[in-house]
Amino acid sequence: MIPNWLRQRAHLTPNRVALYDDTQVISFAELHERTVKRARQFVYLGVKKGDVVAVLMKNSVHMVEVIHALHYIGAIVLLQNVRLSVEEVKWQLEHSGARFVICDELFQDERAIQWNEFAQIGERDGEWQTMYNLDDVATIMYTSGTTGKPKGVMQTYGNHWWSAIGSVLNLGLRENDCWLAAVPFFHVSGLSILMRSVIYGIGVYIVPSFDAERINELIFQGKISMMSAVSTMVQQMVRELNKPYPPTFRCMLVGGGPVPQPLLQSCVRWNIPVYQTYGMTETASQVATLSPDARHKHGSAGKPLFHMHIRIEKEGKQLNANEAGEIVVKGPSVMKGYWQNEQETNAVLKDGWLYTGDIGYMDEEGFLYVLDRRSDLIISGGENVYPAEIEAVLLQHEAVKEAGVIGVPDERWGQVPFAFVVLGDQMTTEEQLRQFCMNKLAKYKVPKRIRFVNHLPRNAANKLMRHELKKWIEEA
Repeated sequence: MIPNWLRQRAHLTPNRVALYDDTQVISFAELHERTVKRARQFVYLGVKKGDVVAVLMKNSVHMVEVIHALHYIGAIVLLQNVRLSVEEVKWQLEHSGARFVICDELFQDERAIQWNEFAQIGERDGEWQTMYNLDDVATIMYTSGTTGKPKGVMQTYGNHWWSAIGSVLNLGLRENDCWLAAVPFFHVSGLSILMRSVIYGIGVYIVPSFDAERINELIFQGKISMMSAVSTMVQQMVRELNKPYPPTFRCMLVGGGPVPQPLLQSCVRWNIPVYQTYGMTETASQVATLSPDARHKHGSAGKPLFHMHIRIEKEGKQLNANEAGEIVVKGPSVMKGYWQNEQETNAVLKDGWLYTGDIGYMDEEGFLYVLDRRSDLIISGGENVYPAEIEAVLLQHEAVKEAGVIGVPDERWGQVPFAFVVLGDQMTTEEQLRQFCMNKLAKYKVPKRIRFVNHLPRNAANKLMRHELKKWIEEA
C-alpha cells in the first residue's frame, strides 16, 4: 500500500505548481480540490470502486482531473485514443464493460457524457482511496493485436509507481523541473508524465496538440525542462530553430523507434539533449534508456532502468552478447496482463518475464539494440500500427479477396501502411477502398497506397510472406 499520490502531494507541497497551460496555473492543492469535486460527481452518477470508466479526451486540465478523480474512487480508467474510428472505440467499450465514457465532443453512444454536460452534474459524498494497493489495476490501454483484435493492457498502481521511480533514478530530479505534455495522455508516454508529476512534485505544461513553433518558444522562455517525443516531432522542432536550446532544457526523451543518425547530429548542433528510449504499453513506459553521453552507442536503446531486467532469448535459450533474438523483460512495471484475455496473457507472460515479440541483441557492455519492433509492426509518427488489423478491415470489403499490408519508409511519419489487394469477382478503386478504411480505422492506419495484384506471396503453410511484399516495392 502507498498513499494516494495526488492527495499526499497536495499535503506535502500544496503551493507547488502541478499544471500549466496557456491560460492558467494550478497548484497541487487546487488540483486536489478540483479532483474531489469531480470524484463527487462520479459518485453522483453511481460510479464505484472497480468500475471501468472510459476517457475519450484530448490533453487538458479537465482530463487530468477526471483521471485522478476516478482513482480517488478506485475506478479503473480506460484511456481511449481520440484518433480511433467510432467502430473501434465502441468495440473497446463493449469489451471492457465500461459504464460511462467521458468525452470532449459529441459521441453517439448511450454511455457517453460530454464534458460540458458532466461539469454540470450534481455531487454526492463518497469514500476516497487514501491508500493505493500497488497490485490494483489503475488503467487500461488497448493496443492493436497481431490478430487484428486489440488487447487491453492492465496497468497497476505499482506499474506506474515503479516506472516513475525507475525514470527518476535514471534522469534525476530538479526542484524547478517541468515536463511538457505534448504526447497524448491516452498513450503510456503521456500518462506516465502525469504519474511522475504527482509522485515527484513537478509541474506539467499541457498543450492541446503538437505545435513545433510553440513548443520551441516555451523551451526558449525557460518554462519547460523536459519533454517526451517521437522522432517526427523532434524533426519538426529542429526545422524551426535558428539558435541552440538554452541549458534550462535538460531532457528530450525520444521513443517510438530509433532516432536517425542525421537527426541526432542536428540535435547535438542545437544543444538538444536526446535520451533514446525503449518501452511499451505493457511496461508502463520505459524499459531501457540511452543518455546523451553515450552517443558512441548510436542505434542503441541504452541499458535497462534500475528496476528492470532484460535478456535475449531464442527457442527458450538465453543468448550471449551480440546474438539476436527475442527481447524478454522483467520488473515491477510489467503489466498485470490483458483485460479479459487469459490466452494472450499466458502467451506473453511466463514466470514474470514479458516476451515482447521484439527482436534485438545486447552488446558486451549491456546496451540494448532493437532490430525490429515486432516483425510486422509499423511505427507511423510514433503510433503502433499492426498490418493484420488493416488487413482484417480490407477483407470486410465485398470486392476484396486477399489483402497484405506492410510499412514503407516515409519522410514525415517514419513509416506508413502500404496495402496489396487481390480482388474477387467485383471491382473497386484504390480511392473507394481507402474511403472504406477511413470509415473503420484511425486515419494513421489507413493505407497511403493500395496496389492491386493477381496474387500474394505465401509459403507452403499459406502464410503471407511480408518480406516478399517489400521486395515487390523495391523492384517496382
